Amino acid sequence: QVQLVESGGGLVQAGDSLRLSCVASGRIFRTYTMAWFRQHPGKEREFVAAITWDGGSTYDEEIVKGRFTISRGNPKNVVFLQMMNLKPEETAVYYCAAQYPERNRSQNGADFDAWGQGTQVTVSS
Repeated sequence: QVQLVESGGGLVQAGDSLRLSCVASGRIFRTYTMAWFRQHPGKEREFVAAITWDGGSTYDEEIVKGRFTISRGNPKNVVFLQMMNLKPEETAVYYCAAQYPERNRSQNGADFDAWGQGTQVTVSS
């Protein structure tokens, strides 16, 4: 079992920055991909960014547009999502996910094996 715990969400104003964190624990294969998804009320969860064990990152460029950065900490069971210039329409619950062992560079939530409980990000105008 792998547990993921997110933190760092909150209420910010449009244009502000926010950094989300996610810590993975439990029985984990050595190499695993971690990712961030988000879900707006009444909508499906959508991919935001992912990072492999070796640090290779992928983004949904339509969403990110150079404003978000995903990174892994040291130790590598921590992943961050640095978000800049946030917009009100980015108000959502942000979820951390893990794929273990890492096996593809999927952006499909169905390909991830563990999820956190989510952290609310609210951006006021």
